[in-house]
Amino acid sequence: MSAPLLVTGASGHLGRRVVELLLESHKGSLIVTTREPSKLSDLAARGVVVRKADFDDAKSLDTAFAGAERLLLISTDSLDVPGRRITQHQNALDAALRVGVRHIVYTSLTRPEPDSPITLAKDHWATEQALAKSGLSYTVLRNNIYADMLLNSLPQAIATGQLVAATGTGSTAFITREDCARIAVAALRSTFDGKRTMEVTGPSAVSHAELARLAGELSGRPVQFVPVDAASLKAGMVAHGLPAPLAEVYASFDVAVAEGRMGEATGSVAELTGKAPTSVASFLTSHRETLKAAGR
Repeated sequence: MSAPLLVTGASGHLGRRVVELLLESHKGSLIVTTREPSKLSDLAARGVVVRKADFDDAKSLDTAFAGAERLLLISTDSLDVPGRRITQHQNALDAALRVGVRHIVYTSLTRPEPDSPITLAKDHWATEQALAKSGLSYTVLRNNIYADMLLNSLPQAIATGQLVAATGTGSTAFITREDCARIAVAALRSTFDGKRTMEVTGPSAVSHAELARLAGELSGRPVQFVPVDAASLKAGMVAHGLPAPLAEVYASFDVAVAEGRMGEATGSVAELTGKAPTSVASFLTSHRETLKAAGR
């Protein structure tokens, strides 16, 4: 019988996809946690153990994590209070230790070292450091930017004919959410019990100039890359109604790309899953109709 596995944040996009893939391949006990178990009643009906997990209530996590041997800790979305995520993740690690979890798989961010310009990086770096000191065995999956996010930005670029970004000549090794789910499943089901940190990327990196060209080819409408500085990008997003803190997050990712931090492609996905990740071109081609519709 396979080791009991646990997936946190199972009602989110990534967590739910991980669970669906595990249901296809995992023969042992599967536990999932969420803030609202009612959202996962369909999984309970399929034999999945669904538990409530409140990462702000440290001791409650003992019950939530009990019985799991390998645990996928999907970083929380609590960005409202600085440092809250760090505390939540520490609570999860402490509970995992108390109940005997043997291995943690953590979804981190590309190169989150202290000098990263990405505003979210400090939470991930602190969690990685906590993992290293915890005594637990672990796999850190440093996921690059989701290619799926392009389905939000490119339609607007196609409609206006301009792809505005502060990425300069930098490139991004975009990774699809599906590939992030696949590698998370592979790491969770693995028998690896050491300590490893993996940069999770697509097969190659693309610049925003290349993205503009791809968007134009797939939509049938010309799209021009318009480089701006980060301050101008943030101001533009705020002017279009985006909250300033969120605009700051998005702009900080562009700065990281411009500095060359997001452009290294690795073989991690193929190494763990046995299958190469999807390229940006292939991903966007599979969503050609969405891009075409934006140009009508």
